[in-house]
Amino acid sequence: METTYAILREFAGSWALIAMMLFYISACLYAVRPSARKANEDAAHIPFRNDIDAPVMAQEPEAKQDG
Repeated sequence: METTYAILREFAGSWALIAMMLFYISACLYAVRPSARKANEDAAHIPFRNDIDAPVMAQEPEAKQDG
């Protein structure tokens, strides 16, 4: 008679590994599907959304011209 640990270890080494691999592959395919392009581009631009509101950097003063 096998112990519970041995049964679970065998299950994790075979069917659970296959299930996790299929889940990972399907999650990757779901993320790069063509219909998700707009959502992915929107998410990629999140760090740059507030750049318009950022203060303008001080520019160097122009050299004064003599009269």
